Amino acid sequence: SAPEQVSAGGDAKGEKRKSLEEEEKNGREELVEKKVCKGSVGILGLKGYVAERKGEREDMQDAHVILNDITEECQPLPSQVTRVSYFAVFDGHGGVRASKFAAQNLHLNLIKKFPKGEVVSVEKTVKRCLLDTFKHTDEEFLKQASSQKPAWKDGSTATCVLAVDNTLYIANLGDSRAILCRYNEESQKHAALSLSKEHNPTQYEERMRIQKAGGNVRDGRVLGVLEVSRSIGDGQYKRCGVISVPDIKRCQLTHNDRFILIACDGLFKVFTPEEAVNFIVSCLEDKNIQKREGKQEADARYEAACNRLANKAVQRGSADNVTVMVVRIEH
Repeated sequence: SAPEQVSAGGDAKGEKRKSLEEEEKNGREELVEKKVCKGSVGILGLKGYVAERKGEREDMQDAHVILNDITEECQPLPSQVTRVSYFAVFDGHGGVRASKFAAQNLHLNLIKKFPKGEVVSVEKTVKRCLLDTFKHTDEEFLKQASSQKPAWKDGSTATCVLAVDNTLYIANLGDSRAILCRYNEESQKHAALSLSKEHNPTQYEERMRIQKAGGNVRDGRVLGVLEVSRSIGDGQYKRCGVISVPDIKRCQLTHNDRFILIACDGLFKVFTPEEAVNFIVSCLEDKNIQKREGKQEADARYEAACNRLANKAVQRGSADNVTVMVVRIEH
């Protein structure tokens, strides 16, 4: 089944209402589908690889986390859940402290709040858990930031992919992105499906919220300074309508999915999602990548793909920190 609400569609009320009804319908259909599918696909293994480059910046303010399997940490799990994984990229600004804090704490808060034991709806509970986790992590950081003299002004984006069996939950704040590479059997091409919605102050909904809070948007930035309209940290902008509530999307993995790309805007300033996905695919199919001692061939290929893409972004003049994470989907 195609991922639900994958592109950031129109904002018209009617569409919103329609998509809620569809979600309920899809929820029902999905139950039917799950029973049928479970056997055929099996739980897909996930394994993350990453490359980071400082680029032309003076310091590296990005942070990332790869947790291929946190099933044990999440016990006692609901009986319908077999495997949990977590992958995240944090693009810091105004310092490294917010991105570092999020990389150290967000998953710990998530594990604490993850549904324990039996629940009626895994999906609802996981979404709730993600919302609570982001709120809690932001509050903890802001408490620490404001107690410093002078107060820390750091902020960070957050793009997290939480995999619960073969369902991805993508929680996003700010302008980093998650993209799914899905192979289309008919066209024999790889599609780049957007799994996250970005938050820029120029977007209508974001701008309205900022203005309502008494802030303004100048030159595409909050108060003419901040480039994102949602973030962790950024204490001085929280009263101007900048929030830490992530957008959460859900996507069902299929046997045609090859990998997930999670990267900061440093990559997307110089690569479209399609270009990035095709670049990775061509690296993965490159016959010249030799496996190094004791390394699996697939590992060598995925590592090379991350490194080449990060290098290419810097060559193309991204001028920003670049973090490229690729999560291999193992069938």
